[in-house]
Amino acid sequence: MKRIDSHRAAVAAAGAVAMLAVAGCSGSDGGDAEQGATGAEGQTLDVWIMQGTNPSADEFFDGVATAFTEQTGAELNVEFVEWGDAHDRFVTSIAGGTTPDVAETGTTWTPEFADAGALAPLGDYVSDAGLDGDLVEGLVDAGTYDGDLYGMPWYAGVRSLVYNTEIFEQAGVEPPTTWDELEQAARTIKQELPDSIAVAVPGDAEFTVYPWIWGSGGQIASQDGETWTSELDSPASQEGLEFWTGLAEDGLSSAGATTWRETDVLDAFAAGDVGMAVMGSWTPGAIVEANADMEGKFAAVPIPGQDGGIAPSVLGGSHLSMFSTAENQDLAFAFIEMMTTGEFATQWGEQAGYFPGQTSLLEETLDSTDPLVAPFAQQFVEGGASVPVSPDFGAVQAKATTSTMMQSILSGNADVATASSSAAEEMTNLLNGGS
Repeated sequence: MKRIDSHRAAVAAAGAVAMLAVAGCSGSDGGDAEQGATGAEGQTLDVWIMQGTNPSADEFFDGVATAFTEQTGAELNVEFVEWGDAHDRFVTSIAGGTTPDVAETGTTWTPEFADAGALAPLGDYVSDAGLDGDLVEGLVDAGTYDGDLYGMPWYAGVRSLVYNTEIFEQAGVEPPTTWDELEQAARTIKQELPDSIAVAVPGDAEFTVYPWIWGSGGQIASQDGETWTSELDSPASQEGLEFWTGLAEDGLSSAGATTWRETDVLDAFAAGDVGMAVMGSWTPGAIVEANADMEGKFAAVPIPGQDGGIAPSVLGGSHLSMFSTAENQDLAFAFIEMMTTGEFATQWGEQAGYFPGQTSLLEETLDSTDPLVAPFAQQFVEGGASVPVSPDFGAVQAKATTSTMMQSILSGNADVATASSSAAEEMTNLLNGGS
């Protein structure tokens, strides 16, 4: 295999590996994915995979390459690409017609590349493979553009509410199932343990904001025909923002958290100073790695909806996409199916610390009683969601529209109504191709 000697900091997910190790290998076994690709002897499939997600990627793809050749007769050429360079490389290769046959695409990139006409639709292949209904809905939503599926769900993580069990026991509170319970638990923690941060409300962590907007019935943005309109300033969205930022305004967070990113939340939680925080399914191992004394002292629950249930949370991960330049699309999908279902999907998840995109692979995980297994899996399957599936949402992220809104509220420079109105105006402009 050809590869680039580039490096991206590996996802801190050692603990989450154990979380996925219990996932079964139901569904297809990763060995039946021919899809009309037989007779491909002498052909080569060119694939781009992002560098760093799986520390065992070299060995993993050696095994995949062997199985792929045995099943199809074709050779597999995998090139590892650094995440930081990947978007520009994709744009350049799309413009020059030099795209690979298959590539890992971040969930927010898939609609952008589909809009550019660079990707081939996968819906018919998925149906023919009998995979309809067995793919994680949030990842399917993120990979669907203009009515067609362009990104096959591969792996993802999700954020839930992680809490310090020692702090909860000392304060005499239970994991919350509603917003009222969450607020009351935070107030009790602050009263009983005044030096602690009852709940971390970070200002520069976009994906920790959206669950509260969705949880109150709001939306990030909606589409009518070709036109997008941000709904960050809708009454429902503002209600969610009022709740989340109000926890900080009441002194239940930390003034320093106004500029915190998710890595800062992790550091504070690992130090044992935080009662609860929205954190990713890939973070348990990083928490213990940062502070071994935290092992066994924290657990998770799905993010509660306003009056109960589960508030949706962003699924962050990757698709496998087939590029329209692929000469043998049957061969390309044979690889995609091999990677995203059965034993190879399970193995990748175990090694990388993420959930596979095939629902049937999560069944045993959902039955687990481990406090750092089932809650994330339940959030993933029942409460996973996608940001607006727009080719221009990347521009929103580059502009840091949501974080700017949060920081202006948390710093006291603007109230929720003013800040969300400004953010909605900017987001609407960006989603409709503005700058």
